[in-house]
Amino acid sequence: MLDPAAKNPDQNLIMSAKSASKHPTMAKQADIHELYELSVQNVENEVEFMQTTFKSLTGRTAYLFREDFCGTASASCQWVRQGPEYQAIGVDINPSVLEWGRQNRVGKLDPEDRARVSLIESDVLTAETPKVDLLAAFNFSYFIFDTRESLLAYFKRAYDAIKDDGVFFCDMFGGPEAQEETREKTKHKKHGFTYIWHQAKFHPVTHFIRCHIHFKFKDGSKIKKAFTYEWRLWTAPEIRELLLEAGFRTATVYWEGEDEDGDGNGEFTPEEKGEADLAWIAYIIAEK
Repeated sequence: MLDPAAKNPDQNLIMSAKSASKHPTMAKQADIHELYELSVQNVENEVEFMQTTFKSLTGRTAYLFREDFCGTASASCQWVRQGPEYQAIGVDINPSVLEWGRQNRVGKLDPEDRARVSLIESDVLTAETPKVDLLAAFNFSYFIFDTRESLLAYFKRAYDAIKDDGVFFCDMFGGPEAQEETREKTKHKKHGFTYIWHQAKFHPVTHFIRCHIHFKFKDGSKIKKAFTYEWRLWTAPEIRELLLEAGFRTATVYWEGEDEDGDGNGEFTPEEKGEADLAWIAYIIAEK
């Protein structure tokens, strides 16, 4: 799911001088949305986690899903693949990324599945949709709300958008390393590129954070600042308190477990304390 605040400067393609005159570089041929999904998304696991958790909380299956800040709508597409009873609504303010999603994700679904995905170009604060079973705001997209008042307003809208036993899912990141100005590189050898997460600026007083995503390819070419995010780095207590203030009766942190090497194992369970890790990602799940 891509944040609507992300900037998409095509002019930042940096080509290798040696190859540019003869052949297009890998950077020139790359699609930043494809690269993003390969780097940070696993919609199969996300949908499975949401559905399993929703059933454990409500005792029933979720059929109608709303994906806020949906970007390419990959999660919505995966949602409807569960079966003919499942429907998804994607909301995003960015028309260009929605169009990419229509062409490259929704458009490639089977006709029956395609008919059960609706994409809406709208601000999530004003979008009007049928009440859904489950609403999600992933990839820290709601961090775009940088004041208490604006984030509370969004959580109230999320509360109103779900059914009486509906559930709201969001994710967050934190830890001391989240407050550093640093770069983290992840190689994707199979696809011939390196993903670079760049925390370019952090203000301790306001928790303003500016992050970029860069891509570097095995031919030496690069895409600099493929995406840029300017957020407030919210804390778990702040988010939980605002969710409860918005009307949700619970706001539970789901913390990632560890494998035998001490690394994250991809399994998230309710936790009231957490671990003092240098960097972590968690879900916060709120019940109406």
